[in-house]
Amino acid sequence: MVSHQDRRNNISLDSVNFFLADVRDGLGPYLAIYLLAVHQWEPASIGLVMTLAGVAALAAQTPAGALIDRARSKRAIIAIAALVVTGSCLLLPFVTSFSLVALTQAISAVAASVFAPAICAISLGITGPRAFTRRTGRNETFNHAGNACAALLAGGFAYLFGPVAVFYLMAVMALGSVVAVTFISAGAIDHELARGFDPADAGHGKQPSGWSVLLTNKPLLVFAICCALFHLANAAMLPLVSQKLAQVNLQMATPLTSACIVAAQLVMVPVAWLVGAKADVWGRKPLLLAGFLILPLRGALYTVSNDPYWLVAVQLLDGVGAGIFGALFPVVVKDLTKGTGHFNISLGALTTVFGLGAAFSNGLAGIVVQEAGYSAAFLTLAGVATVALVLLVVGMPETLPTAGEEAVLAPNRQSIASTRH
Repeated sequence: MVSHQDRRNNISLDSVNFFLADVRDGLGPYLAIYLLAVHQWEPASIGLVMTLAGVAALAAQTPAGALIDRARSKRAIIAIAALVVTGSCLLLPFVTSFSLVALTQAISAVAASVFAPAICAISLGITGPRAFTRRTGRNETFNHAGNACAALLAGGFAYLFGPVAVFYLMAVMALGSVVAVTFISAGAIDHELARGFDPADAGHGKQPSGWSVLLTNKPLLVFAICCALFHLANAAMLPLVSQKLAQVNLQMATPLTSACIVAAQLVMVPVAWLVGAKADVWGRKPLLLAGFLILPLRGALYTVSNDPYWLVAVQLLDGVGAGIFGALFPVVVKDLTKGTGHFNISLGALTTVFGLGAAFSNGLAGIVVQEAGYSAAFLTLAGVATVALVLLVVGMPETLPTAGEEAVLAPNRQSIASTRH
């Protein structure tokens, strides 16, 4: 039977994921539109600001994970980071110089880097390893629902009030996350479980392993390479689709691109829910293979036709592939780092790795487009995705805990819960 506290914690986590959905990813294209339309910035300056913010976010991921592993005030960290993001959003309409805009975006990106590991840590600390998969699927479901809702509201408000309205919308969502996180019970979070360390081991005097254990964890390293290749292949696909749409019909390019984003997020909602419900039954690897298989398929299908509606329809497959990957990523990392006490720093490190893959994706695609055209670029990205798929098949084991391992976890978790209450 679900207690009142468990129900409140679940609803609060749902709300945090919903409100932080847009905040976690930053202003992105909305900032570019604002700086171009309102302040008439040069595209090169806009690109440099976004690059600096991206570099700051990448550099902060691993330290953010290390901070969350050690911190016991995880709720306060989320709240403070959300307030920093709110402040940077509210400042933007009043600053125009390159240095100040770049500074606000870099600070915002660094603050936002704590959200993903903190939410995963709180989820694991509340549910324990056995229920973490379902909770993660639920986190991703509300995250994608929040993204879709924010994209629709941003488009509507920007149309009615101009591009600046997006900053206020993001500030309101960040403040909503602050309110939601305060309703999570601090006493319900087991901070040893939250870092991937068994509290029963702590009771016997065992300490978390050194960081070097992560560098000798072969499946974790293979998974990191697979993630990097996945994002190297995936990140440039939507920008390439947008460029093709602009070539076919410039007037419809922006609304169709927005439709791609919203539709893919809506597809991710049921996909994330399905992964959360079935990953403990079907296993991680079959679902991962399905997500990785869709990526080269997308790349090949984009070359079939230049019809705008065909391109948008193929982009919907991104909702399936990315939905599976997003829901399974923290679950697989949790499986591979169980007992080390370094779950969150591993999340941060792997996020940095696949962020680097995503950062190089547009450069690779741009070079191929310039030299050989869009079809060649899509096929190149599909080739990279195929390499990731083959590596996943050959080098990645199934990480679902065995029945024996689950049996050991159950009494440990029950004893912890009885001690806490």
